[in-house]
Amino acid sequence: MKIGNREFDDFEGIYLMGILNVTPDSFSDGGKYATAEEAVDSAMSMLADGADIIDVGGESTRPGAVPITAEEEMGRVLPVIRLLRSRTDAPISVDTYHPETAEAVLNEGADMINDIWGLRYDKRMAGIIAKAKAGVCIGHNQKDITLVEDVGSVAKDLFYSCMLAHNAGIEDERIMVDPGIGFGKTQEINYGIIKNLGLITELGYPVMVGASRKSMIEYVLHLPKEERLEATLALHVMAALNGATFLRVHDVREHARALAMIKAVQAAKEE
Repeated sequence: MKIGNREFDDFEGIYLMGILNVTPDSFSDGGKYATAEEAVDSAMSMLADGADIIDVGGESTRPGAVPITAEEEMGRVLPVIRLLRSRTDAPISVDTYHPETAEAVLNEGADMINDIWGLRYDKRMAGIIAKAKAGVCIGHNQKDITLVEDVGSVAKDLFYSCMLAHNAGIEDERIMVDPGIGFGKTQEINYGIIKNLGLITELGYPVMVGASRKSMIEYVLHLPKEERLEATLALHVMAALNGATFLRVHDVREHARALAMIKAVQAAKEE
């Protein structure tokens, strides 16, 4: 996987994508930053803590969130992208399904588009990403949870989106897929994705999993979002062991420590 100037080892590595929401209403950290400078300072802290990619989001995609225009989204993310790009050469991803936003942020130095609608929301998106030779995270989403029967159907939908990317000219080495935990799925499917992640890795692309603080934790433990760290770590460790290459997280430092222990065990000699 190549994102910006960095190459990622799809087979051996496990990498962290730090979440930087510059929104007033995201489910976990909406309204956290008053200025672009505060947001970028947080991003730099995540990089220091072990983040490999920063994923900037300007629109909340939580269930029930009110959609915003591309213009409003660009107003939120562009100042952050410009300042962040001036301070680091680390890969920058932008969480958007608006092609206008994608084109603008790629022109300002972003390296990847994280599209939760898997290039299906607007047919222009794939071409914009291909033209910029940018990376893409192809997410899975559905408006109606009854359309997702099992993890196999998620894999089939992702395969179709990957073909859209391929046909638009996006190189395979610039594609990762995200099964979209929490997006248009029952909780049973959410758990099944992590348990049966092999069905997603069989597509042949690096897989990103993002379960950080999500409602699948509340479903079992009945905990508020600020008390879901341990459960998030458990889900992400299981995802990593089942083949995930990238983890999209809020708590970078804690995840970096957990991954360091996984790697230490994996590196131990067999008796």
